[in-house]
Amino acid sequence: MSVRFLGRRVYLGLIVVLMSVRRTTLSAAALQTMQTLGVPERTISRWRHWWLQLFPATTLWQASCARFMPPVHTSHLPTSLIERFTGVAADSALHLLTFLTPLTVRP
Repeated sequence: MSVRFLGRRVYLGLIVVLMSVRRTTLSAAALQTMQTLGVPERTISRWRHWWLQLFPATTLWQASCARFMPPVHTSHLPTSLIERFTGVAADSALHLLTFLTPLTVRP
């Protein structure tokens, strides 16, 4: 299982999460950010595939998913996971990225 796209530092982890949220309903601001950063649509599709198909199979998720109440709907990742980290947006994002850290670092 690899999430090198999070670890290469080509894109910030937060961009990977936010751009993956809803590829079909990106706001004008999100589209502008995607264009400004030069994130190809194909890359966004690959990130979405990772969230929906590969992330739920990771050891991290298998060990952690039962800790979230209410349960996270894997069909709505990463949105349903983001919603579990409450508080000020910056703090929520930091907690989410901290949660994902084991997937983004090399052993």
